[in-house]
Amino acid sequence: MQTFHIKRGDEVVVLAGAHRGKSGKILEILAGSQRARVEGVAMIKRHLKKSQEHPNGTIAEREGSIHVSNLQLKSRFDASKRRPAKAAATA
Repeated sequence: MQTFHIKRGDEVVVLAGAHRGKSGKILEILAGSQRARVEGVAMIKRHLKKSQEHPNGTIAEREGSIHVSNLQLKSRFDASKRRPAKAAATA
């Protein structure tokens, strides 16, 4: 079984990619693909067809996954030199 530096419920910051700088809570770890779903980050749209719940169909937004190597614990990020200077001044 694989172990990761993060776990469900941790606060993380995205270090690389299109969502760099965003932070959120880990909702789920996808161990097979070494990815994680982070609350409010990497949102994707899913088209749902008509059903009793959605008589006209709908477009639902949900979190996509991000590779775990692009994530760092928020506590470690705040203590590191990577933190932007302007954010350090306001905190």
